[in-house]
Amino acid sequence: MTYPLVGGRTAGPSAAERAYRHLKRSILEQLYPGGSLVSEGEIAEATGVSRTPVREALLRLEAEGLVRLFPKRGALILPVSAREIADVIEARRLVEVHAAERVWPRRAEIRVDLAARLARMRAAHAAGDLTALMAADRAFHATVVDAAGNQILAELYQRLRDRQLRMGEASFRLSPRWAEAALTEHAAQLAALDTDDPQPWLAAVAAHIETAARVFLGPR
Repeated sequence: MTYPLVGGRTAGPSAAERAYRHLKRSILEQLYPGGSLVSEGEIAEATGVSRTPVREALLRLEAEGLVRLFPKRGALILPVSAREIADVIEARRLVEVHAAERVWPRRAEIRVDLAARLARMRAAHAAGDLTALMAADRAFHATVVDAAGNQILAELYQRLRDRQLRMGEASFRLSPRWAEAALTEHAAQLAALDTDDPQPWLAAVAAHIETAARVFLGPR
């Protein structure tokens, strides 16, 4: 994000934006777990801003469905429900398979970017860095969605992955074989891009989403 120039230099994010980023990151990474109550004062102290921008940040997060505000008490971090998980997986199927179909004619172009994302995933896995692995995994998928060329779907997808990140880290820690499966399945997607038939590629994309569904929801 580019900020306007102030006094000949690029201005940083506003106080409200800083509070928003801090709180959203803390929710997604489960530093503030679902069901916990955080006060405006606690957030203001953590971010070094006043309570007014904190309120602005909380209103944005409430609109995104991540918190529920209680006057004079603070914000309740909404826990992840089974319905939310199912809805996120269903929406991912719709967006990602559609995007995979759209990018097939440009497969040689995106393959280079996807190979770089997969290399980052492997490096993070080798280092035992789950957070970096999940970020690289997200970037792999976003590369395909962004390449489809629909900005509205790309923005929707980012919100979906925000929600998945919140539900994901704990699930992945409880499913240690997820990393190996993710690396194998992403490699299969790359291999499918080297063929002349789009069906293996589409099947590999769909199968990977089903793996995520099993991790989050259990066998169906």
